[in-house]
Amino acid sequence: MDVLKLGSYTFSSRLILGTGKFSNSRVMLEAVRASGAQLVTVALRRFNRQQAEDDLFGPLSSIEGITLMPNTSGASTAAEAVRAAHIARELSGSPFIKVEIHPNPQHLMPDPIETFEAARILAKEGFLVMPYIAADPVLAKRLEEVGCASVMPLGSAIGSGQGLATSEMLNIIIRESTIPVIVDAGLRSPSEAAHAMEMGCEAVLVNSAVAAAGNPPVMAEAFAEAVAAGRKAFMAGLMEKSGSAVATSPLTFLGTY
Repeated sequence: MDVLKLGSYTFSSRLILGTGKFSNSRVMLEAVRASGAQLVTVALRRFNRQQAEDDLFGPLSSIEGITLMPNTSGASTAAEAVRAAHIARELSGSPFIKVEIHPNPQHLMPDPIETFEAARILAKEGFLVMPYIAADPVLAKRLEEVGCASVMPLGSAIGSGQGLATSEMLNIIIRESTIPVIVDAGLRSPSEAAHAMEMGCEAVLVNSAVAAAGNPPVMAEAFAEAVAAGRKAFMAGLMEKSGSAVATSPLTFLGTY
C-alpha cells in the first residue's frame, strides 16, 4: 500500500492542512473533513481550552482519524520554538512538531540558523520534527542528518499564492533527500499541488489556498484530488521530454487499399 511514512506513523492521505485564516472554526472544520487530511497543523496559540471561541484543539480532536501537528508559528528564536514544542506536546500528546521560525513579519522567511538549532534539539528529544525551511538543499540535508522526520521547503512566500517559484531547488532537495520532502507555503491552486507531487514530493501542506477560497470545503476536496492524482502520475512514471515532435502513429500507410 502506498502510504506517507513519518517516523513510525503512516498516513493514506498526502494532503496536510493548515488551520489558520479561516473565517470561522465551523468552516475550518468542514474543510478539514472535506480534505480527508489525516495530519493537521495548528498553532500553539490556538490551544486555548479556557476560551472556546479561540480554541481549535478541542474541535479538531473530535474528528476521527486526525493527528495533530502543533507548530511553533510566532517563535523568533530556537529557544522560543523549543519551549513552544514542549508545551504543545504536553497539551496535545502529539509527537509531531512543525518548527516554524520567522523573525521578520514583513517577509515571513524562515530563519535557517535558528530552525536548524531548534530541529537538532527537538529531534534529539524524540519529537517527530517537521521543519519549515527555504528551498535550500544544503540546509535540507543537514536537517536530515540531525534526525528530522521530513523537510518542508517553501514553494514561495507564505500566503503569496506565487506557486512553485522554487521548483529548481525543490528538484535538488527531492533528488538528494532520503526523508519525505513536503512542499509547504505559497501554493494557490490544486494544479500546483499536483505538479509538486509529480516532481516527487511526498506530500503537500496548504492553508491559505483553502482558507481564502470562495468555498473552502470544496477547494479542500479539490486539493485532495489533485494531490492523489499527482502522486499516481509520479508512481506511474511520466514520459520523457523530447526536443522535437515524435509521431504517435506511422506517417506512411503500409497497407493496401
